[in-house]
Amino acid sequence: MSAARSVTDATFEQDVLNSEKTILVDFWAEWCGPCRAVGPILDQIASEHADKIEIVKLNVDENPQTAAKYQITSIPAMKVYKGGEVVKTVIGAKPKPALEADLAAYLA
Repeated sequence: MSAARSVTDATFEQDVLNSEKTILVDFWAEWCGPCRAVGPILDQIASEHADKIEIVKLNVDENPQTAAKYQITSIPAMKVYKGGEVVKTVIGAKPKPALEADLAAYLA
């Protein structure tokens, strides 16, 4: 099981949009193989950079309102939020070095 905590349609505003931290939301689904592949990589990044970024997961099947609001049409999709705004979007499963490169601005 992932170390990242789950957020829902009901908690998204409080946990993500109102957070003072930089938050990466992993939009995923149980049936999605690439989502399951990227989960442990995100857990590693979260533990290595806990002081800089928080990683949470949102199950798109269980939380369709938030997924629709942010136009999630393919998963895995990862969006970085800062100050309630999306500042970076990463689509698709990638190896750890590629994800770290995509997120470098938020991990430094």
